[in-house]
Amino acid sequence: MVKSMAWCGDNICLGIRRDYMIINSMTGALTEVFSSGRIAPPLVVPLPTGELLLGKDNIGVYVDQNGKLLHDGRIIWSDTPASVVIHRPYAVARLPRHIEIRSLRAPNALVQMVVLRDVQKLVQTDNCILAALSNSVYGLLPVPIGAQIVQLTASGEFEEALALCKLLPPEDSNLRAAKESSIHMRYGHFLFDNGSYDEAMEQFSNSHVDITYVLSLFPSLVLPQTHIIGEHDKLQDLPELARESSDVTDEMESYSMQLHESDDKSPSENKKMSNNALIALAKYLQKKRSGIIDRATSEVTEEVVSGAVHHSLILSEPYKSKKPNKKRPQTHRSSVARETATVLDTSLLQALILTKQSSGAIELLKGLNYCDLKINEEFLKERSDYMVLLELYRSNDMHREALQLLNQLVEESKSDMVNTDFNKKFNPQMIIEYLRPLCRSDPMLVLESSLYVLERNPSDTIELFLSENVPADLVNSYLKQHAPNLQSTYLELMLSMSETGINPNLQNELVQLYLSEVLDWYKILKDEGNWAEKTYTPTRNKLISTLENNSGYNTDILLKRLPQDALFEERAILYGKINQHLRALSLYVHKLHMPERAVAYCDRVYDEGAQQPSKSNIYFNLLQIYLNPRKVQKEFEQKVIPVASQYPGMQRGSSATKVRGGRMGRKVVEIEGADDIRFSPSGTDSGRSDGDVDDVGDGGPIMLNEALELLSQRWDRINGAQALRLLPRDTKLQDLVSFLEPLLRNSSEHRRNYMVIKNLIFRANLQVKEDLYKRRQAVVKIDGDSMCSLCHKRIANSAFAIYPNGQTLVHFVCFRESQQIKAVRGANSVKRR
Repeated sequence: MVKSMAWCGDNICLGIRRDYMIINSMTGALTEVFSSGRIAPPLVVPLPTGELLLGKDNIGVYVDQNGKLLHDGRIIWSDTPASVVIHRPYAVARLPRHIEIRSLRAPNALVQMVVLRDVQKLVQTDNCILAALSNSVYGLLPVPIGAQIVQLTASGEFEEALALCKLLPPEDSNLRAAKESSIHMRYGHFLFDNGSYDEAMEQFSNSHVDITYVLSLFPSLVLPQTHIIGEHDKLQDLPELARESSDVTDEMESYSMQLHESDDKSPSENKKMSNNALIALAKYLQKKRSGIIDRATSEVTEEVVSGAVHHSLILSEPYKSKKPNKKRPQTHRSSVARETATVLDTSLLQALILTKQSSGAIELLKGLNYCDLKINEEFLKERSDYMVLLELYRSNDMHREALQLLNQLVEESKSDMVNTDFNKKFNPQMIIEYLRPLCRSDPMLVLESSLYVLERNPSDTIELFLSENVPADLVNSYLKQHAPNLQSTYLELMLSMSETGINPNLQNELVQLYLSEVLDWYKILKDEGNWAEKTYTPTRNKLISTLENNSGYNTDILLKRLPQDALFEERAILYGKINQHLRALSLYVHKLHMPERAVAYCDRVYDEGAQQPSKSNIYFNLLQIYLNPRKVQKEFEQKVIPVASQYPGMQRGSSATKVRGGRMGRKVVEIEGADDIRFSPSGTDSGRSDGDVDDVGDGGPIMLNEALELLSQRWDRINGAQALRLLPRDTKLQDLVSFLEPLLRNSSEHRRNYMVIKNLIFRANLQVKEDLYKRRQAVVKIDGDSMCSLCHKRIANSAFAIYPNGQTLVHFVCFRESQQIKAVRGANSVKRR
């Protein structure tokens, strides 16, 4: 026997005996659910949502259409119900001693008990529930939903009240929104008072109340002054919502009094409550932020577009009357969205800092934000949160203030009183990294702020200038004016770190700086009488190295600055740069007394000019200096050649092919192969021949040993015949063995090689002639059938030509015409191109 049943979708739930079963009305499939208990019979109650409420003794269990248990809770009645009627949002049960009304929403709280004994039946109608007794009928009329909402709210049943708000008629949508907002706010206050801050913020968010209302709960936060009208103030404009608005205002006033009373709590409790509340507030503000920032951005965009349109209209009317227009369009627009965004970001930053979420605050400032600068600046300074303060300055383009703060923090980090974490956090590298993105936008600010790190971390600072392409001339001129002591450091590091080098102006600037310092040092030592030519300082070493390794400086100006009686090594290097090799070598030999440096100089010039035969006489110049010291010294002292007016490529008349007859008493044996090496004196060194010299005996002491050593070491780079003509008459042949032996050996080897090459070339020539003779012996037979390959006529007795393949025969006339046609076609193709 079926004791209870109800439809649930395509299925029917049956209560048979003490069991529940689900039968499919389409297929007839039967599924057992569970038993109905030991006492009460089965009770199947359909719910408005399509689910079922099945009775099991005094418990009502929720199942879906297929009989599966739901996890939304269960209704526990005070006794076993005989029947249950659903009246949203309540379940009304008929019990033996009374009628019990409970909520359908978890936790299914008891709403009301109506004392009616021996109720035989409960019947649901449209407007009420009828309770039939043995001799009477009672009507259970529902209290109006608005009154229920008020009662539930007053008793703290906020979830039930919100559920009832959804049952309000659609035509009361404004009233419904106001009631829901009021309930959410009251519920939020209730949760906030009980320490459920996250849930409280969720309720405030659902109430759509202005954020200033929520922020009023946190008096420790400093907010900017705005003209924002809160949502509860706007409600005053609607008469039917005036009561709800007044309730909200009363709630705010009462809560503010509770905040003052909460000050009596212990500091530890307040601190814990404040931290948890601020964490919840930060989450709430971050959730609200996206929409508010979008509205503020749209507002700014509208203002920009409106201003651009207004400006274009003014420009498009140049010929209209220029009388002043008293009705100018208003350019100021409402900034409610931006003010709201300012309040939100300002309070969010403070909440993040107070809850020790500095990383979140930095991320906030890195993006688009509307933080109030003054308030947050004071707030961060009070709490010494300098990393966030730096990001605040950066986001507001206050780079100068940020860099001043960084310099101060780096200086403080050097103090022994500061902890190690502070030292690691603030170091000169931070200043460099801050300056990096500013190099392109504001190079002058970068220069002004880089002096501190340039003194303490010059290599990284120079690397910053180079990597970010800060104009080198600008950097140099700024340092020259404001930090001359750092100018040479900058140029040195730039010269060493730049792969492409630096421009000639900066090279010249660096050399001038070195030279000025060296000259000052030289004057001091000279006045003291302690000057020595071979005394070196680090700066002089740098000057010499720069002169040798670079060539972008102005040698003429540098030579004019050098003293005549000192700094001969620098002068020799400069002479070498302008190809005044004879002067340079004279300084190395006679002033510096460093023959080894002179030989090294010759090697360098020879290697650099290996492809230029005119440079091959550099060793001969050194021989002249060794063997004709008086002449070279006299030429140097008289300064016959003005340095500024000389050019390396100019040559004066040379008499290299003339040799004075009186110089040699005997004929010098011509060394085979020596004449193959041509000699031409340098145009900038001397205009006179190597043989056009005075007699050796008329001059001062010669350096024969050095000359012989040079000949023995560099015999392969010196013209042997010219060198022998330059040697004194009394030079012993034994002293020339180390020079002549390898020279003659090399000459003989070259002669043998040339003979072999000559014979090979002669043999190849014979082979070519033999091949030519063979090809000229070819025989061509012409008979009466021989045809011209071009006109296809018989050749007969006409003149003919044969192509190199030995088979193609043509008339000579045809061949000539074909050549002319090819020539014409070739000319036409050239014209077309």
